[in-house]
Amino acid sequence: MSTLNVNTIESADGTSILVPAGYNLEVDGAILNKDTLPPDPTGQSGKFLYTPDGSALSWSVAGPKSIQQFTANGTWTKPAGISKVLVMVQGGGGAASGHAESGAAGGYSERLIDVTSIASVQVTVGQGSTSWTYYSGAAGGGNTSSFGTYCSATGGRGANTTNQHCGGLPGVGSGGDINLYGGGGTGHMSWACAKGGSSFFGGAGVSGHPQGGNFINNNHQLASYGCGGTGGYTSYSNVVGAQGKDGVIIVYEYV
Repeated sequence: MSTLNVNTIESADGTSILVPAGYNLEVDGAILNKDTLPPDPTGQSGKFLYTPDGSALSWSVAGPKSIQQFTANGTWTKPAGISKVLVMVQGGGGAASGHAESGAAGGYSERLIDVTSIASVQVTVGQGSTSWTYYSGAAGGGNTSSFGTYCSATGGRGANTTNQHCGGLPGVGSGGDINLYGGGGTGHMSWACAKGGSSFFGGAGVSGHPQGGNFINNNHQLASYGCGGTGGYTSYSNVVGAQGKDGVIIVYEYV
């Protein structure tokens, strides 16, 4: 390595000083070349500098670069340049009965995963139970959601499946950095409608007096992902409870 001691460096022709490819300038121990100098910031407003490979600098957006949402089974495929994902997994909700007993919400799991060496992951979205029932019968439970083998969340149980006149027991997450129970179902009530268990994403569907017919079941989709079905009005044996709401998987993708 050569050492050049000068007070001033000026261009002999024009305004640029050329350092040929493969050569570096060292200033007080710091190596200067095309990979260590910041790239041109023109047109990069709101972005930050990062190194995707540990050797060169590049501009990127702050926060997730992209987001994918799954409401049905499928395959998550890693987009180009993504190195980490934050996965949110919500299980399906349990169904309700028509005697003011409601279904429970599915569990929830959340995990940050390094996907540098992962190309794709199988995604399973747990559906909410459609097995609602009249009066005090046992309603069906929701199904499990999973992001490959990395994390999963079981579905909420249906009304009256553990004990008579009781709400469903909630599902729970597993395998994640955060694992939560869903909201439990509500038990038998007099002259009322039992709201379904709330999920991580929000509350259950509407309740109502049966003057509107099977109002509760007819509007079961107007609810948060993974919540339990709301129970029917107590005093009407011909009114059904609502089915559970389907789960969901959301993948936040980072460079």
